[in-house]
Amino acid sequence: MRILFKTSYNDDIKLMPHGGYLFWYGLLLIAAFAAPLVLDDFYIGELAQVLIFAIAGLGLMVLVGYSGQVSLGHAAFLAIGAYTNALLLQKGIPFLITFPVAGIVSALAGALISLPANRMTGLYLAIATLAFAIIVEQVLVRWESVTGGFQGVAVDAPGLFGYQLWNPWQFYLLCLVVLILVIFGVLNILRSPTGRAMVAIRDSEISAQSMGVNIAKYKTVAFAISAGITGLAGALMGHKFNYLSPDTFNIIISIQLLLMVVVGGLGSVHGAIFGAIFVGALPQALALARDVLPPAIAQTPGLEPGIFGLIMVLFILFEPLGLYGRWRKIKLYFDIFPLYRKATFKRQKAYLKTERMK
Repeated sequence: MRILFKTSYNDDIKLMPHGGYLFWYGLLLIAAFAAPLVLDDFYIGELAQVLIFAIAGLGLMVLVGYSGQVSLGHAAFLAIGAYTNALLLQKGIPFLITFPVAGIVSALAGALISLPANRMTGLYLAIATLAFAIIVEQVLVRWESVTGGFQGVAVDAPGLFGYQLWNPWQFYLLCLVVLILVIFGVLNILRSPTGRAMVAIRDSEISAQSMGVNIAKYKTVAFAISAGITGLAGALMGHKFNYLSPDTFNIIISIQLLLMVVVGGLGSVHGAIFGAIFVGALPQALALARDVLPPAIAQTPGLEPGIFGLIMVLFILFEPLGLYGRWRKIKLYFDIFPLYRKATFKRQKAYLKTERMK
């Protein structure tokens, strides 16, 4: 069992609390970069999709897990980022410019939608974001002169320094580098005053406001950061599919993203990665299960979203800390065995006095 002795305030905001993090994450990075050497193109393509989901999951985690705002419309920000990147590429603008611009445009859209959404919480906020996603989908359908409507838009391979990344392993490495940069960006935001303010709002808006936190400002910042990161994932998703159409970014994608952060573990960067792996592997598992299930079940319309919803409900009821929470429990069990107590992670029904008035 490793015991950390903190001797300064800087110990609380270190990216690597101890040398073990550097060693194990270094091995993980080496394995991730070496994956194209041992895996074929199919598995590399699946891993690239998992990395894209992880980037989108990190974006939603900033909003849901760290600022406490529920969103059912993040598919809209995926669409905004994807179409912005594709349309700018068609005009001959280099990928190194179109990619960050896609994130900026998505961030601006998130900031705009947050202005009226800041007046809502809980279920009403979820309904408002869902309505925004439906509006964006209809705009993509109707604005045929720009988006192509249902005919869609073809997306070329990304180009870096005049070289087109046509091979799956090249695109995989691009997604991996973007994910690493996004993770470092999110971690630095969370240990900054902005991140601490967002966490304070998540825990108790009244307490945060009493300490001088500008609730509306930091909610808008959280929406903008979340939408910007999700827009980057949308730009990469367009390159992954090589084609964009409005029905690609439907409500199912929003549910998958929410499932990702809930199943992975709310309020954790690790949870977004675990959730992306789970969501990326689940469709393949369902495809294999259809071969052995009775035809009456395997051919049922809407089986996949139904399974997604059922899994989300089961995790909320029986494992609210998600996959990362389960890993923490297992790790702690072996760290302090045989002194582990079953009630270690039991949720306490305790509330702040300011919240009892609600």
